[in-house]
Amino acid sequence: MAASTNWVLSPQLIPWLTAILLIFTYRQLKLQRWLSAISVLLALANAIHLLALVRAEGVLVFWASNWVPPFGIIMVADTLSAIMVLMSAIIGAVVVFYSFRTIDEGRERHFYYFLIQMLLVGCNGAFITGDIFNLYVWFEILLLSSYVLLVLGSERGQLRETYKYVLLNVLASTFFLVGLGLLYGVAGTLNMADLAVKLPQVENQGLVTLIAVIFIVVFGSKAAIFPLYFWLPQSYTEPPAAVSALFGGLLTKVGVYCLIRTFTLIFVGDTEFTHTLLLILGIATMVFGGLGAIAQYNYKRILSYHIISQVGYMLMGLALNSVVSIAAAIYFMVHNIVVKSSLFLFAGVTEKITGTNELKQMGGLLHRYPWLGWGFFLGGISLAGVPPFSGFFAKYLMLQGAADISSYVAMFFTLAVGFLTLFSMMKIFIYCYWGAEKPVLAKAREINYLKMLPPALALVCLSIAMGVCAEAVIDLIMTAAAQLKDPSIYITAVLG
Repeated sequence: MAASTNWVLSPQLIPWLTAILLIFTYRQLKLQRWLSAISVLLALANAIHLLALVRAEGVLVFWASNWVPPFGIIMVADTLSAIMVLMSAIIGAVVVFYSFRTIDEGRERHFYYFLIQMLLVGCNGAFITGDIFNLYVWFEILLLSSYVLLVLGSERGQLRETYKYVLLNVLASTFFLVGLGLLYGVAGTLNMADLAVKLPQVENQGLVTLIAVIFIVVFGSKAAIFPLYFWLPQSYTEPPAAVSALFGGLLTKVGVYCLIRTFTLIFVGDTEFTHTLLLILGIATMVFGGLGAIAQYNYKRILSYHIISQVGYMLMGLALNSVVSIAAAIYFMVHNIVVKSSLFLFAGVTEKITGTNELKQMGGLLHRYPWLGWGFFLGGISLAGVPPFSGFFAKYLMLQGAADISSYVAMFFTLAVGFLTLFSMMKIFIYCYWGAEKPVLAKAREINYLKMLPPALALVCLSIAMGVCAEAVIDLIMTAAAQLKDPSIYITAVLG
């Protein structure tokens, strides 16, 4: 069932209109904060409404200027799109309110809130576009915003890491354009639903498989899969915690979303090759990310390596290519967006208190800052997959999906990397929060840390709620996975 509605545009219009207002009010910092707060709350309410609408009416479609598909600009909201828009709204709201307490005025006056809104425009555009060329456009919008957010503050480390980040993404965007050109050359269309219909009819299927590999490289570089993850750990360590949370929680998942969308809808003709490749890359990403995390002694760098290992889980779920495994990949995305963002926010508060991210210089913070220490502990064990948190049910679905097709290798690495995650989370907890207190900066002790914690604690509570209400969450995510495994639903909604 499909419905045509302008409501599909709302996830982009709200942050876009807010960004315009923020440009005209850039001299009035207090007004910028109010506008940002109202915008993210409105976007959150709108995202909840959009998900309810999709659940009630089916796939929602918007045809710009009423052009007959596959011509013209098209926006599509199915269950997966609506879920990702909701996650974007949640993280956008949390990061904005956390920024009010932690971001310095210098950054705020240099279009900080404008850049966050534009990044949300790009993310939401990527989630709901029905055209793969427009996907490239939305990627460029969110990347341009991320470049400036990463460098904002002009500290030496930021400038160094931004250079690498920009260079890699420019190369990836070049490959993106090459892939688009080849796709249009073989199919004569860039509408995703139309591509799903026409690519199986292409005589040279070897060329289609080559194009699929190009898109694995493109989206894989943006999602930080093996061996294209080298840029991420240091890049996400340098900016303020609010920016790291936005990037680590949301930005890399746009690349994962694109892999899931294209390799369940468009590139499904040679799954024996493409999905085997995805499985190998997924396992390698999990292992190298997990090993990288346990080798580190920098708080934020450990969290950054765990972004990589968790992306590996998502890639493996896609590669196993069953309804349950794809549901596991989606659950991992949702869970990781929530928990990873909260952990970066805890890291930011800890850095404010101690003045460092080096674990060996910390210790005993739990005695003076119990809400901070136990909040991190709950987030950490959720990431590792301890029940009853959301991470447990993500791993449960992955194990079930692997067991259904007797993929014992996938089952082994699901459990093994979970132990690596638990080990590194406990390392942070023991070094930073447990044990004897070490000297911290006298000035830092005067910080009212409780005012900074509510956004991070809210995300931990959401992770607990996702575990307690796992049946409802799994039902929603299984619906999204079932739609992905039956591309005719999407194709019929768009093309009729």
